[in-house]
Amino acid sequence: MSNISKNSLKTVLLQLECHFTWTLLKDDVDLDNLEETICDQIEFLVTKSKISNYNLLAYVKHMKGNSEEALESLQKAEGEVQTNHADEVDRKSLVTWGNYAWVYYHMNKLQEAQSYIGKVESSCKKLSSASRYKIQLPEIYCEQGWALLKFGIKYYERAKKCFEKALEEEPNNPEFNSGYAITIYRLEDFLTKGSSGEDSSLEPLRRAVGLNPNDTFVMALLALKLQDMEQVEEGEKYIKEALQKTPDLPYLLRYAAKFYRKKGLVEKSLGFLKKALELTPASGFLHHQIGLCYRTQLYKMKKATKYPPREQMEELIRFSIFHFKMVVEQKSKFMYAYIDLASMYAEGNQYQEAEDTFQKVFKMERLTCDEKQQLHYRYGRFQEYHKKSESEAINHYTKGLKIEKNSHERNLCKDALKKLIERRIQRGSADAKNLGILGLIHQLNGEKPQAIECYEKALALEPDNEEYLSALCEIRLSIEI
Repeated sequence: MSNISKNSLKTVLLQLECHFTWTLLKDDVDLDNLEETICDQIEFLVTKSKISNYNLLAYVKHMKGNSEEALESLQKAEGEVQTNHADEVDRKSLVTWGNYAWVYYHMNKLQEAQSYIGKVESSCKKLSSASRYKIQLPEIYCEQGWALLKFGIKYYERAKKCFEKALEEEPNNPEFNSGYAITIYRLEDFLTKGSSGEDSSLEPLRRAVGLNPNDTFVMALLALKLQDMEQVEEGEKYIKEALQKTPDLPYLLRYAAKFYRKKGLVEKSLGFLKKALELTPASGFLHHQIGLCYRTQLYKMKKATKYPPREQMEELIRFSIFHFKMVVEQKSKFMYAYIDLASMYAEGNQYQEAEDTFQKVFKMERLTCDEKQQLHYRYGRFQEYHKKSESEAINHYTKGLKIEKNSHERNLCKDALKKLIERRIQRGSADAKNLGILGLIHQLNGEKPQAIECYEKALALEPDNEEYLSALCEIRLSIEI
């Protein structure tokens, strides 16, 4: 490859398959937290190839402005290839070399960038690629899938497609199956709350564990999935087996803790979490889980007796707040931790702190529909039960309901809103707004006669309300059709 201009070089660089061309946006992730996660995985996940983690770490280092550290990570990736894949250097190095070329390009070291582009071109030729600078290999799809997974929920669908493409080439590859199963589990956890339908993660997780019985990370996810499907005994069998194989793996300990917390054994869960925290003391995930355990103990105490011991309750609230604060300090984009912190401030009657924390979430950009619905639901609860403001609660439950994304969170908004509106109507507050909202709820539930009745009553009070007129016409038209 002859010397070319910087602009011409970039045209070639954009054709490479590597982290710089996979549209991984730094605005979608907390870079410090991601770097910590990658380093923990390199140290503890011995069953997973370190090459992809070093490559991703190099990209994160670059995004943080540390070009020299990025190059050091790429050197470590090269070392892993030489040590573990000496007979497949051309196949296993393509992503690393692509990243090298991009880092050098951004350092304005164009000759070095050209050198690595030349390596990619040479390897593509050896591997009989139809393209000069890229080749479709299952391991590259897999590496892209792992990178996408680490950038959060917005990237999960793309990650799923990457692992599917890898599996088309090598359906029995253990790593590809693990990646696919983890992706389906994550998608399910965020979007369908434990669906057992066609896209259920149960069978992919079973298959992944069968192909790689030493991957205790995936084994723990299988246990949690079985627990979600009320197959707790089989789930616990996998948790116990995984703990026998890797008793000091932080990732397993955190999922074992989640399993036992959901089972109601909170003290046992805390034991696992504290052990994991000793191994990875800066883990935001672990602090969040510990906070949830203390919150569970608090709610259990409140439910058990009409007059729970005040000192114990205050202590549990204080512990929960401490750990949730640790999370938001480390994971500045983890909106669920902010909401949990705000709710715990409310439990401790620290209403201004709760309000301030909720407002931080409202100012967050790029929240998903599910996250917005969760935020409106939890803030509505705060207004209804702590601030005693039914009108603000209705306002936020309605906002969550009107986000047109079917989800668990939307149903929570709908149920809370229905109870509150019906209670107000029973008290004689049957104004147009309340009737209109109740009409919307009946409409979403497919209860057309009840929806029509509510909208008609609302229009009797506000004859010119276009929203109610439009909804009424839509329902009547659907009946006629």
